[in-house]
Amino acid sequence: MHFHARLKWSPILAFLAVVCAAVAAAETHAAEFKAGAITVEQPWSRATPGGAQVGSGYLTIKNSGDSPDRLVSASTEVAARTEIHEMSMAGGIMKMRELTEGVPVPGQGSVTLEPGAIHLMLLDLKRPLKEGESFAGTLNFERAGTVNVTFEVKGIGAAAPMPGDHHQ
Repeated sequence: MHFHARLKWSPILAFLAVVCAAVAAAETHAAEFKAGAITVEQPWSRATPGGAQVGSGYLTIKNSGDSPDRLVSASTEVAARTEIHEMSMAGGIMKMRELTEGVPVPGQGSVTLEPGAIHLMLLDLKRPLKEGESFAGTLNFERAGTVNVTFEVKGIGAAAPMPGDHHQ
């Protein structure tokens, strides 16, 4: 009887698998934003504890054109200011500096903004960032112009999504 019950539910499970695949495909499409030769993939941020005044933003920028471009500035709806920063280690000391010249994106190349490296610094947060929510941002490129993006907020200790992983 138990075996028969499993067969009875198989069509429902198959239907759910199809629905999940369709949702995954929709998420994949929603995680990409384009302007000209520039594609921005998987914008995300980490949740912040209550009272935090700073957050961070991460993403991958791909340039399908032959000419280089440059991310020159960014803004978000959740922060009074958004700056481009770079973290590095020198002599066992972590250093952070603002990249006032922006981030170059080579022609036919890409650049990833990720934890512990180049990232967006969200300053004077208007509210805590909560896991599972999203917020709007704008990236300004020298050639491609403005790209409106949506950042997905992951857990406080979230790691960068793996390439091709659109479900984290």
